[in-house]
Order: sequence, then structure tokens, then C-alpha cells
Amino acid sequence: MKKYFMLFFGLLTSLTMQAQDDFLIQGHSNKVTIPFKLINNLIFIPIKVNGVELNFLLDSGVEETIMFSMEEQKEISFNNVVKIKLRGLGSEEEIEGLKSTNNVLETHSLKSSTHLVYIILDQNFNLSSHIGIPVNGIIGYKFFKNNLVEINYSKKKIYVYPNKESIKDRLEKKFKSVPISIERSKPYITTTAVVDSVKISAKLLIDIGNSDAFWIFENNKIKLPKKNFPDFLGKGFSGDIEGHRAKIAKFSVDEFDFKNPIVAFPDSTSIRNVKMVPGRIGSIGGEVLKRFTLVLDYADEKLYLKKNSKFSEPFTYNKSGITVQHNGLQWVQETLHLETVQVANALSDVSYDAKKDDNFKYKFSLKPVYEIVNIRKKSAAEKCGLKKGDIIVSINNAVPYKYSLQQINSLLKSEDDVWINLEVERDSLILKFRFRLEDEL
Repeated sequence: MKKYFMLFFGLLTSLTMQAQDDFLIQGHSNKVTIPFKLINNLIFIPIKVNGVELNFLLDSGVEETIMFSMEEQKEISFNNVVKIKLRGLGSEEEIEGLKSTNNVLETHSLKSSTHLVYIILDQNFNLSSHIGIPVNGIIGYKFFKNNLVEINYSKKKIYVYPNKESIKDRLEKKFKSVPISIERSKPYITTTAVVDSVKISAKLLIDIGNSDAFWIFENNKIKLPKKNFPDFLGKGFSGDIEGHRAKIAKFSVDEFDFKNPIVAFPDSTSIRNVKMVPGRIGSIGGEVLKRFTLVLDYADEKLYLKKNSKFSEPFTYNKSGITVQHNGLQWVQETLHLETVQVANALSDVSYDAKKDDNFKYKFSLKPVYEIVNIRKKSAAEKCGLKKGDIIVSINNAVPYKYSLQQINSLLKSEDDVWINLEVERDSLILKFRFRLEDEL
């Protein structure tokens, strides 16, 4: 199972439009508070699209607003629709999509009245099964462009300010200011890294929609460390993103040092459709960003950072080698025990049990089915005999639907020497497997 589902999109299309579709604070408020869900280092917020509330991934690594998984949202009306082709990360070809203008997007007193959205028609492009909750879109640059956006990972809240004045003192006293650049509508930061004892300058995309710690693109100066393993890194518009994972000595972001981070090295075929800004060698993602409270100020090109309680946590990865996702729902019979009610007779004061002969009942509920959709080569899972397509029946003697997808992922990135017991269904047979989580780095 995979530690996380990484998402990192580059929308490349010749159909561009300078629409006035930025988010503006309504009324006279000087702050908007938006609670969010944090799943696998990724941020999900509710946004109404033409009056219908949907779940969006917040992603500073995309310029345009993208929508998908719309088969259950047929009541949404889109305006001025035309067909287009989309291409981005992944090793496959371009895909069909739609472009729609003059849509109304709003969330918690933030509103965009003439919003441009791109709609992916391929229903196979579905983040919901990887994340564990419904996901209908991705929003990026337009959300950040006109406002200061503070992301408090500890409180799981976003605070949006129309200007810096209301929090200027707090920023100066409690945060470290780091210069960034906004290029092609995306934020970049220049840091340093030590790869195989070589210190390099690293210009990185600040990518809130990437759940990894760091991505590095190989070049003439940067080589994949000898100790590594191949892995599935995520999914882009144009297909799966493959690459390798390795551990490097150090990554620094201004005065903040990260020792022995796990770094992803995507294959060149997976990034061939991405138009790189000059000097970029990779990305910094949610596994690092979640260790801060951060404020993005696109107008002044500043990033403000303040460490939180997770700053010193070790970097981990999925040691099992299996990627799990939802694969539909199943009806499950559950037993509900009813509390015994003591009823006293008002005349005799003799009590009796009103539920003596009926203290439980059954109910049927829809529960998620978990399927293994990828197995890392030479991993602990592959060595013990697990295969792609296996349906999980039990995890450590517990039914799998007792866990959320994120809880399963957390279990499989546990410390070394932890044993995992899995029962799976394969070809109508129930098979048992046992393996130990091992550090490959």
C-alpha cells in the first residue's frame, strides 16, 4: 500500500484566457476562515460551483481550476462550454476535456463571479478512490492571487486576508520571511540540497498539491543516489507518474534544515510534457510544508514560515510496497447491541427488564472495498506473494472497513520490523499473507 497519493499537475494547453476570475472577499470582513480536511498531506476544501457544493484539492502547483468525477453531479450547469485537449504529467497522450467560462465559485465569503474551469471527461481519472473521500476538482493560482493566504496545518484552517496590514505585526514577530518568485502563475523558492555529498542550489516549485517531501529532476549535475528503489509516484493528467525514491543527506529551506529526507526522482518520461521555468530542478511538497504554519503573499512575492509541533518528525515512506485504493462499496451486516432499560412498576416498585429478550438487532451498511492496485518490485509485499488486484479481506485480523484509507496508509509506513497480516480474496479464494515492514533505504 502506498503512503500517500501524490498529485502534481501541469496544465498545458494553447487555449489561455485572462479572465477576471480571482477570489475576492465579500462584504467588509478583514479575514475569512475556511476549515479543511488534511489527508495524506493534502488539503481539501468545500467550494460551491454554480450553487452546488463540491470538494476541491488546494494546489499551488496549478494555474487553472480543474474539475472531474462529475458523473454524480449532473445537476451542475456549466456556461460557454467548448471542447479542448489537455496534457500534463504522466507518460501517456493528451486527453479530452471541456473549457467553461463565467462560472460562480464561492466558499466562506470568498467569491469568484466569472470563473474559468477545465473539465476532464475521462471518468477513469478519479482521485476519490485514492484519497478516500469524494474529490471533484483542483484549485490553485486564482485562490491565492489577490489575497494573503495563511495555512495552519495544526488547526486545519485556512485564513484569507485582503491585505497584509491586519497581520503585519504578527508576521514580523513570529514568522520567518523568505523571498519567492511567481512565475507562470506558480510560486518558486530557491533552497540548497546535499545530494551524494554534493551541495547544490535548488529552485523548487512550492507545491501544496504534492504530498511528498521533495521532488528532484535528474540532470547533468544531479544524479539518482545509488541506494534507491523504483516506485509509483502518483497520477497526472496523462497517466501514471513513475520514478525512484532515495534518501539524501540534507535539504535546507532558508534557515530550516531537514536531515535525511525521502526524495522522489520522477522518470524523464513522466515530466516530458511539463514546461519548466528556467532553473527549476524540482518541488517542495506537503510532507515538508505540513511542518509549518505558512503564509503565501503572491503580491509581494514572500513566503512566511513558522515551525509547528511536527517540524522534527522523521521522514517515512510506505515500506510495504503496496498501493491500495477504494474499489466500490459492499453491504455489510452489523450487530447493534441495545442498552437494557430498567422499568419500575409504580405500584409494586418491582423492576423488570423491558429488553430482556431483544437486546440486539442487525443492520446493513455500505462499507468501502479496498483493492491492491500496485505492487512495488522487490518490496516486502511482492516477496510474500501479494498481487495487483487482490481484494483485502482483513488487516491484522480486523475487517478493513474499520479503517479509513488514510489509517491504512499510516499503518504501512510504520517503524521497521512491524509485521503485517493480510487476508485477501483472489479468484474467489481467501489467501493469507504475512510480511515485515523493512527499510529499503
